[in-house]
Order: sequence, then structure tokens, then C-alpha cells
Amino acid sequence: MKSNPIHLAIIPDGNRRWAKKQLLNPWQGHQVAIEKFRTSLEWCYNDPRVDVLTIWCFSTENWKREQKEVEMLMDIFVKYMQAERKKFQEKNIRFLHSGRRDRLPKEVVHLIEEICEETKKNNACTLHVAMDYGGQDEIIRAFNKTRNYEPGTMNQELVRQHLDNPELPDIDLIIRTSGEHRTSNFFLWQSTYAEWIFLPKLFPEFSAEDLAECLEEFNKRTRRFGGG
Repeated sequence: MKSNPIHLAIIPDGNRRWAKKQLLNPWQGHQVAIEKFRTSLEWCYNDPRVDVLTIWCFSTENWKREQKEVEMLMDIFVKYMQAERKKFQEKNIRFLHSGRRDRLPKEVVHLIEEICEETKKNNACTLHVAMDYGGQDEIIRAFNKTRNYEPGTMNQELVRQHLDNPELPDIDLIIRTSGEHRTSNFFLWQSTYAEWIFLPKLFPEFSAEDLAECLEEFNKRTRRFGGG
């Protein structure tokens, strides 16, 4: 375990726009992005300040995209997980998933469940992937699990216990690429006091140097958590 670690999250926005600029198919932007995904995890694994890396791979709204793009994105995810599976064990990396599993392809669900189980005792670093994930959806699912509790017994800790991964610390820093300045339904509960950095770069252009600069910017900020 790392000392005084932070929970870093990335919204990897701009893959399709990058592909369009290069006159490529949308999924080719995702193929380039997966390499940035790999680079980001490697950087976080080696940096003593980062203990959890959360990356948003597919939102609850992304099902609205063309079927071909969705199918290719799922295939890219499966190939990445298969390729990295052995490394997770070798490097003692824990894998976690947040999001719905009832709509994902069976192959994706099976792979997620297997890797979550086989890495559950790893503690060098955590890769937390949001797949078919939306912040509102997660909170609704949590509330649905508390329907049998007595009126008046509901509190923040009780709701938190029913989130997808309640053991994870709240997010400290969120980086969103592509110049968009929206939270977009991203971990609404866990990002209550997160710091945000919005970068103009599209995610396929994102680098380890950008990550380092964002961490330096984060370290300069004063976090008051509602206090004076």
C-alpha cells in the first residue's frame, strides 16, 4: 500500500473527435485511447501518490451510439483485459468494476467477474473501471437496495454501503480531456469534494507528462471540504 495516496479519476473524452480529425472510424480513436489507458495505469502504478485510478470506459448513455461502434468498443475492452490480465497479478494490481452488468455482453461480464475475483487480494494499486456506468444510475440502484429499511433510518453511510464499491475512498482529483467543462453524471456521490482539471487535449493526445502536470497542479490546491 502507498502512504497518503489519492484516488485519481480520468474521463477520457475526445476519442471520436480525434479519429474524425484523422479521417478514421470512431473505434480507431478508441484503439489509440486504450494505449493511453495502459500508459496512465503504468504511470499511476509507479507514482507513490496514486493508489486508485478510475477510468470511465463506457457510460449508461453510450448505448445510443451506432451499434458497430459499441461492438468495437466492447471488443477493444475485452482484448485489453485479456492482454493485461497476467500483468495485474505480476504487479499486484487489484481490478474493480462499477456499473451495470445486466446489459453488457456475456463475454465482458464473465471477464470482469473473473479478474475481479482473481485480483481481490492485490494491494499495490487499484484499477477501477466504470463500464455501463452513470452516477445517477448507481445512486438509484443503491436506493433500491435500501427499500426494506425502516423510515427515518436512511443516512449517508447506509447509502454508501450500497454503492458499487463502497470500500473505495472518495475521488480526490478528476481529469477530463477534450476541453469539455461538464461533470456528465460521473460518480456523483464519490466526487462531492473532488478537484477538477479540464484539459484541452483530446484523450488520444494525452501523455504521462500531462498526468504529472495535473498532479503538480493538484498538489498546489488547498482543499477545505466545506470548512473555512
